[in-house]
Amino acid sequence: MRNMSDDHTHVREFFTARAAGWDSRFPDDGPAYAAAVAELGLRAGDRVLDAGCGTGRALPPLRTAVGPSGVVMGADLTPAMLQAAVDAGRDRQGQLLLADVSALPVRSRSLDAVFAAGLIAHLPHPTENLRELARVVRSDGTLALFHPIGRAALAARQGRQITPDDLRAEPNLRSLLAGSGWRVISYVDEDDRFLALAVREG
Repeated sequence: MRNMSDDHTHVREFFTARAAGWDSRFPDDGPAYAAAVAELGLRAGDRVLDAGCGTGRALPPLRTAVGPSGVVMGADLTPAMLQAAVDAGRDRQGQLLLADVSALPVRSRSLDAVFAAGLIAHLPHPTENLRELARVVRSDGTLALFHPIGRAALAARQGRQITPDDLRAEPNLRSLLAGSGWRVISYVDEDDRFLALAVREG
């Protein structure tokens, strides 16, 4: 069994190799990110974290949603992805943190929402990691698990089949989130987007 440092090394290597060209590979995803952020129901002055922010594509719509009085943070494990976010000017939209979602440098119950694009497939310990996201969000705060294409389209792009143990399959995800302090309130898996919204329990 791999230990956590091995998981981190693998994730960093994967994304470091792809960071510089990441945005150019997916140039048309912007509207999908903006639409997903809109469904979080953020208000002016809210505090939100983009967990596993990558090149920061969600940061501009998150900033728009919370306004100048709100707080936007983006956390990622891979320095090269954060550098790509800086190179794209997205550090002006929020504070970038070199941080692991298993141990966020964020106070408990201090946020209104967490946005996470493409994160769940890269979590080494999904239950514990989602519990850490719950820790930093207030009661009734919101989590958005997003991907700009659905599970079937992503599998086809990657040349693989969807398997019953896919964490993002609705029954699996509902169970996983329920065991991590979240309650799913909506689930959409269409060709042009995947979006599961959950509310923090307790």
